Amino acid sequence: MLQELRIINPATEELEAVVPVTTPAEVDAAVRRAAEAQRKWAALPPGDRARLLRRFARVVEENTEPLARLELTEAGHPLGNARWEANNVVDLLDYAAGGVERLTGTQIPVAGGLNITVQEPLGVVAVIAPWNFPMPIAAWGTAPALAAGNAVLLKPAETTPLTALRLAEYALAAGLPEGLFQVLPGEGTVTGNALVEHPGVAKVVFTGSTTTGRHIAAECAAQTKRLTLELGGKSPNIVFADADIERAAAAAPGSFLDNTGQDCCARSRILVQRSVYDRFMELLEPAVKAFAAGDPADPATQMGPLISAAQRERVRSYVSEDAPAAIRGEVPKGKGFWYPATVLEGRPDDRTAVEEIFGPVAVAIPFEDEADAIRLANATDYGLSGSIWTRDVGRALRVSGAVAAGNLSVNSHSSVRYWTPFGGYKQSGLGRELGPGALAAFTETKNIFISSEES
Repeated sequence: MLQELRIINPATEELEAVVPVTTPAEVDAAVRRAAEAQRKWAALPPGDRARLLRRFARVVEENTEPLARLELTEAGHPLGNARWEANNVVDLLDYAAGGVERLTGTQIPVAGGLNITVQEPLGVVAVIAPWNFPMPIAAWGTAPALAAGNAVLLKPAETTPLTALRLAEYALAAGLPEGLFQVLPGEGTVTGNALVEHPGVAKVVFTGSTTTGRHIAAECAAQTKRLTLELGGKSPNIVFADADIERAAAAAPGSFLDNTGQDCCARSRILVQRSVYDRFMELLEPAVKAFAAGDPADPATQMGPLISAAQRERVRSYVSEDAPAAIRGEVPKGKGFWYPATVLEGRPDDRTAVEEIFGPVAVAIPFEDEADAIRLANATDYGLSGSIWTRDVGRALRVSGAVAAGNLSVNSHSSVRYWTPFGGYKQSGLGRELGPGALAAFTETKNIFISSEES
């Protein structure tokens, strides 16, 4: 078991911070503190909880720049992306605060009396966040769970605990009760397992690999513990011949190079109708090469380094730097966990076409017709996201209905908006996050019948 986490800047390979890990005994103590704080939090009038969450949002809003700079340091994200992520936390807190007083039950007509339902908080919720989007995804679970009256124990990824720890400081500065929102850095196999297995934790929210998600699901099943999983993806970018090919090619690089491809929603399978395939690839090459990789602190940078040396080796295991590629971009020389933007021309059964690489690598594959496009799009164990490019509204509706994925965009690569539900099919996860139902996912529904019959 590690005694500390060493936080390395992915762009410079320099040591930025040393963070103590949370032991299983400390997890147990944190759960007990959280349970006590949660009872007091849930007893507050809804309006008071909403005001405190909005105050939390304002403190974060006042500190978005230092948060962004911290994200740049620990995750290597370009400054523009990091600023968006910090502001997204603000938006998520504000959106969740707006739902506190709207978390209503129902009145159901029944014979002999009145039947009502109420939504009650679960208790203590564990949020296990990933390293690819440390701030937003942590807030996906934390904001609605708090708004619904729960306490939250957040375990950030081993490589990116700094922004999470700072957010916990801001929560206390905003006046949230001590113990209500705690950050527990540590290894997934130790600190994470202790949280998942603890009987005082009512629900686990996990974002990460499908393999780890299955392990967590098995542990939760042993206690019939509630669970939300957002797992891997191998999303298709389907371009039909009737699409605006210039626009589709110009938009494609951002769909798989944003966050250096470390995105479960990355459109890493580019499926193009054969009659326009060559033209699309001609347009794609300059667009990929123009996607600027460089110093994350430079506002002009669009792509930073990979998170770690281990992640770079994982990407290299799929396609080495000297392997033939249809398109290959450039990255800075010297230190940093850099990997160039790469587009391969492949076959549907290639390893690079079916496995999640989690790096700046896409595979381009031609298809014949609509049925072939749907077949190829669904030829994966995942079903998280995807894009459909066409001018035909009927086709857009047919293909959207046929592709097995939780989040689809037509003539767009948008996947995540905090006011719409997000989640996957198949091996991409269980449950949904965000959107109008976000708070309800952190509650129990209690049914109450009141007899009106005379005694």
